[in-house]
Amino acid sequence: MPRRTKIVATLGPATDGPQVLDRLIAAGVDVVRLNLSHDRHERHRQRVAALRASAAAAGRDLAVLVDLQGPKIRIGRFTSGAVRLVDGDHFCIDAACPLDGGDGRRVGTTYAALAGDVVPGDVLILDDGAIELAVEAVEGSAIRCQVAMGGVLSDHKGINKRGGGLSAPALTAKDIADIHFAAEIQADYLAVSFVRGPADVHQAREILAAAGGEGGIVAKIERAEALAAADAIIAAADAIMIARGDLGVEIGDAELPSVQKDLVHRARSLNSVVITATQMMQSMIEHPVPTRAEVFDVANAVLDGTDAVMLSAETSVGAWPVKAVQAMDRVCREAEKNALVTRSHHRLDTVFGRVDEAIAMATMYTANHLGVTGIAALTESGATVKWMSRISSGIPIYALTRHTGTRRRVTLFRGVYPVSFDVASTDVHAVNHEVIEELLRQGTVRTGDLVIITKGDRSGVEGQTNILKIMRVGAHHLLATD
Repeated sequence: MPRRTKIVATLGPATDGPQVLDRLIAAGVDVVRLNLSHDRHERHRQRVAALRASAAAAGRDLAVLVDLQGPKIRIGRFTSGAVRLVDGDHFCIDAACPLDGGDGRRVGTTYAALAGDVVPGDVLILDDGAIELAVEAVEGSAIRCQVAMGGVLSDHKGINKRGGGLSAPALTAKDIADIHFAAEIQADYLAVSFVRGPADVHQAREILAAAGGEGGIVAKIERAEALAAADAIIAAADAIMIARGDLGVEIGDAELPSVQKDLVHRARSLNSVVITATQMMQSMIEHPVPTRAEVFDVANAVLDGTDAVMLSAETSVGAWPVKAVQAMDRVCREAEKNALVTRSHHRLDTVFGRVDEAIAMATMYTANHLGVTGIAALTESGATVKWMSRISSGIPIYALTRHTGTRRRVTLFRGVYPVSFDVASTDVHAVNHEVIEELLRQGTVRTGDLVIITKGDRSGVEGQTNILKIMRVGAHHLLATD
């Protein structure tokens, strides 16, 4: 059986070597991520070209996800290198301080409006939780703090506010330029960082469309205030990413596990897609095998129903990028053997608003109770297979489509596999046989298997899926029933 949970791997210097991309694809990567916080457009453009050439040579469709930097709020630089902050000491973050003029008493910040977002009693968290500063007073642009948890603080470290509430907009001028780059390279997904609400998603989608892009929008959940608007954000986006780094800093690490499980459940219940990300196999940046804790982390995300698990520095700059993908593949496959992964009570009490949505739900219910080997869905946009993939099942869903963009986008959907297929006949019965012959050619079905086919009366028209047929492979592919 193919692996159902998808793997997202970040490209970077570690993947630029000869044949590394070929080995990553062979190891099972489904989606590649370009982190626009690093490197110039030209370098990313070269990586995409190399990836698509390698994918074409391997006969694979892979999606490209462009991840925007967003308004990452950072401190400036220290004139004499890193400083050590001691518990109880006083330290100031001041936008009026030159960005390269920090010392042991104060440092500048890239966000000039930071002082307007805090009040005495707030806690600022630096360097992903390594340093905590308790705000004592705000005087103009200066935020005067007492060190609550000290340590070594070096240049350009990030700043978060416990509980959220920083007002920086989700899209910076750099992000807008990067969205145009995403459109230029025909990115399949655009990840928007530090989303606060659905308006941020709509804004990114409008800019991408105006630039000629057709990719889906992934809303990164990493601000505390995004949790209160989670359902609206999920409805506005095509997918969400649970970005556990900054989110954990803002809400506290102890709350992360339950929040992650809730977000996965919400996304699937609302027919959206979810990526679980950040430090999933962090130790593999340096070591060739993951820790047991990392194995459990990935497996639990699979058991919860995540569509995809993501590797960041593990593949972009790590010493073992291919081994990291292989390890993640191995853990996902084992977790998917658990019966919990194939059972579903999804939407049994829901009224469907569209015929194609009802067909998708009926297909999965039938497949899970009839012993079907595979589901072949003729699709234009991928909407039908996305609905199908929200139902927990061990049955592969093949998205048959002539559209390259659709084939790439569905690689993110759990349990969905793209198949290049262009309907050659207008006769509905002939189409059924063409579908079965294609699955036989690919080796995904055998004589005697039951296969469900979904399609529309009018081939090539988006949103027209209204037919569910059950075929038995062999004996000229007999129709089992309508």
